[in-house]
Amino acid sequence: MELSNGTPGGSLLEIPRGYGGVGVRNWASILDHKTRDQALVTSRSPVLAGPVALMPDAHLGRGATVGSVIITHRAIIPAAVGVDIGCGMIAALTNRRMGDLEHPQGVLNKIRRGVPAGFNWHQTVSRDASRWLEENPIPHARQLPRGKNSPARVGKQMGTLGGGNHFVEISSDELDRLWIVLHTGSRGIGNRIATYHMAAAAQVCARKDRRASRDLAYYLAADSLFNVYIDQMLWAQSYAWRNRELILDVVWKALRRRMGSVELVDMINCHHNYAADERHDGRTLWVTRKGAIRAGRGDRGVIPGSMGTDSYIVQGLGNPLSYCSAAHGAGRVHSRNQARKRFTAEQLTEAMKDKVWEQHKARRLVDESPWSYKPIEQVMKDQEDLVVSEHRLVARINYKGA
Repeated sequence: MELSNGTPGGSLLEIPRGYGGVGVRNWASILDHKTRDQALVTSRSPVLAGPVALMPDAHLGRGATVGSVIITHRAIIPAAVGVDIGCGMIAALTNRRMGDLEHPQGVLNKIRRGVPAGFNWHQTVSRDASRWLEENPIPHARQLPRGKNSPARVGKQMGTLGGGNHFVEISSDELDRLWIVLHTGSRGIGNRIATYHMAAAAQVCARKDRRASRDLAYYLAADSLFNVYIDQMLWAQSYAWRNRELILDVVWKALRRRMGSVELVDMINCHHNYAADERHDGRTLWVTRKGAIRAGRGDRGVIPGSMGTDSYIVQGLGNPLSYCSAAHGAGRVHSRNQARKRFTAEQLTEAMKDKVWEQHKARRLVDESPWSYKPIEQVMKDQEDLVVSEHRLVARINYKGA
């Protein structure tokens, strides 16, 4: 079996004789064998309604491949949506220039104080978070394990940044205009919803003798937990959306304290770990984007590079072969453990030398080194038939949860 060269339009990967499945359309020019094989295993799921669309940033994931688009009819695979339900990006253009920003270290300090990250969260529930949770209580809350789903705990995590590759950046575009860019999801509650339903779906499949690996266990629409998962998944996506908005507000205020008047003149908020019911090929299907953005004609999205590299504001071309989808970022080429063995804090510090960042975290952030990821330029080249770039953003200030 040969790997696709990622030519525009997506190549259909050959499936070995007797393998079954509906196939994989591939846009990745950089694709290792383990990732390819995982995508092919996903393509064997009996509930798929068409080929898996493999994005240019595809890499090995839990259950389904990160960077894949999966379509199902009257069925859903919780592990394909993943554990950070609703994870995504928000980017906001301001009316100011990057050259207007003095004392960027002071802005970074204010962001750090106002946006807890990683395993940290707010000491109290903010008024905005409390109001949102009152208006949007967790559906079917009694179905979830007790103990970690209290409104107080969930509320304290709203307006906080995840760890790993989640970040807040202050960036500039080709006209030196100042942008706020950030990446985060549904925090602990999204993880708990996903973990519960991944295990429950596996039990349902085992009890009903369905052909499915544990990591690709699914619900059918007739299953009692199908609508429970759908309702909770959609709720977690809304939580993640609001989470990004609240962080944006904190960063915006930090800029105003330093720069005076700052207005937000444009904003894009998009998920890249989620599922939605959409019309494709004349059918209403569940489209699961695990590490992919919606890129219907005219849809705007945010595609970040790795730490220290550029990000892109894009507009979708509506390619039906990818189910109107595109990459969600650069995509890993080395696991976190591999990156820690291969790269050093000194190398990361050199790569970040022209940026304001938390250099004291360098040793803990080595697994986020740019070399741990595919070159974002290649990812963008691979998907020229999926999106067109509107703006290329260069990060000037970077804040991450280690």
